[in-house]
Amino acid sequence: MKRFKEKTVVVTGADSHIGRATAIRFANEGANVILVGSSTDTLNQITEGFPQDRTWIHTDNFLTIACDIGVKSQVQEMIKTVINKFERIDILVNNAAQTSQSESDDLSTEQTHSAVDDYLSETLYVCQTAMPHLIQSKGSIINVPSFAACSSEQSAATYDAATSGITDLTRTLASAHSADGVRVNAVNPSVTQSDISDAIQNTDIQNTDITDLQANIDESSDNSALGRCATPSDIAAVITFLASDDAAMITGTNLPVDGGVSTANRQPPL
Repeated sequence: MKRFKEKTVVVTGADSHIGRATAIRFANEGANVILVGSSTDTLNQITEGFPQDRTWIHTDNFLTIACDIGVKSQVQEMIKTVINKFERIDILVNNAAQTSQSESDDLSTEQTHSAVDDYLSETLYVCQTAMPHLIQSKGSIINVPSFAACSSEQSAATYDAATSGITDLTRTLASAHSADGVRVNAVNPSVTQSDISDAIQNTDIQNTDITDLQANIDESSDNSALGRCATPSDIAAVITFLASDDAAMITGTNLPVDGGVSTANRQPPL
């Protein structure tokens, strides 16, 4: 079933494990897919996993764009490039913004606030830039806070703050644009085994951070009601669900994909 036939989907952070799985899932379901990331070579390698039979739309139904979403002019140019090629945007998956990954002793409270502010500003600006086109298509936004390489206590705290901010931003955008027919939701993934690979690829990450991240993964698996961490494919399945017509009555929600970790951490009623 091609749920996204003739739909145009922009996936930022497509060169991460979750972004890759999401882009491939959308491609398999018939979408025009725009992969946005830091390396064109990496993005082109990801498209090799796209289905070879693309005749349900045309033979050139994907686009790779290297873009730093922290630079407004690059975001503007990226959206312009998408519109010039496909003339529409139906779905935006925000998976690129990153929180600070510094050690807790090296990251001040002011720097933590700055990292969260930057994270939210980048996400908001991508949404705002794409919004006129999403209004035209009655489209959908899915925000995805990234846990990648948030291993130290301060980084985890920064991630928690950013996630809360994304939740609030998602609700605000959903409320502001519901009358325009645009749905806005967020997916909150737990730490995944693939985060180890993402951390190793980051030259700023120390071996101690990777060890701490593995400990977080092990703890997440132990606390999961389902007995394992989520995979990138698990996250991609939820993202595509929220983007589909199956979720036509869902907006303004933040959906945890953590195997029940968040439920297990809740205190029982007195």
